[in-house]
Amino acid sequence: MADNIPSNVHGTDGVHAETHMRDPSFVMTGHHCHTCYELYYVHSGECRVLIDERFSDLHAGDFILIPPMVLHYTRYLHGSCLRSVILFRREDVPEDVLSCMPGRERFFSEAAIFQVPESAKPGMEEIIAHLSAEDSNRDPLSPFFRRSLLHILLLNCARECAFLPGTATDIRTNDRQVLEAARYIGENYMHPITTEDVAFAVGFSPNYLTRRFRLSAGIGLHEYIVFIRLHHAAQELVTTTDSITDIALRCGFSDSNYFKDSFKKKYGITPRAYRKMS
Repeated sequence: MADNIPSNVHGTDGVHAETHMRDPSFVMTGHHCHTCYELYYVHSGECRVLIDERFSDLHAGDFILIPPMVLHYTRYLHGSCLRSVILFRREDVPEDVLSCMPGRERFFSEAAIFQVPESAKPGMEEIIAHLSAEDSNRDPLSPFFRRSLLHILLLNCARECAFLPGTATDIRTNDRQVLEAARYIGENYMHPITTEDVAFAVGFSPNYLTRRFRLSAGIGLHEYIVFIRLHHAAQELVTTTDSITDIALRCGFSDSNYFKDSFKKKYGITPRAYRKMS
């Protein structure tokens, strides 16, 4: 893996894969992002992913592709979940493989969920197992094997998987209380809202909603408000030439220094560096 990367920002020097069992006792340090692509697969069990502004429940046979520098958070809610994570760079995917993917270049530009049919799962999981095993191989040929296995995996996805309409930002969870609060935040993040404002808007006490939100989403209500503001600020940094202070204020931050500190904490780099990198 790449060195000198902040703990909440992960990168890769090529194709890498790992497979681990997780359960509700596993606690992540918080939402994070990558300088590379993450292809996440659920072998068994289920988990909930917060990405962009929505929650998505993933079950056995689900893939989710997460582009670089997209904040996300994974929560394991019920029982054990066996999952694999594959990290790779855009340059690890050749043009002939890209040409086979749905939407070609667009396929790698946004988060996407795709599902493996039951009949194709054994073959797909065998490829992932080879990838994970190869990751611990120090043979000088191993990077080439991992890259080739990634190509085979992506081509199998293109051939076998059902690609859900829309993106991973579509709502795929049944926790209506949390969704109602998340929707309110998404519509009002640019205003000086508090957890009390959110609770009042959805008809719950602040203490109840805070507990419910963290239990369901794995992230605090206030932290989620900051998450959404940072998400929109990151988008504006690369789509506008407005000043960083103007963007901070427009995205609900009352103090530009607090915005800069929060941004660097979550993305691992300053807003200015993020704008130059994108």
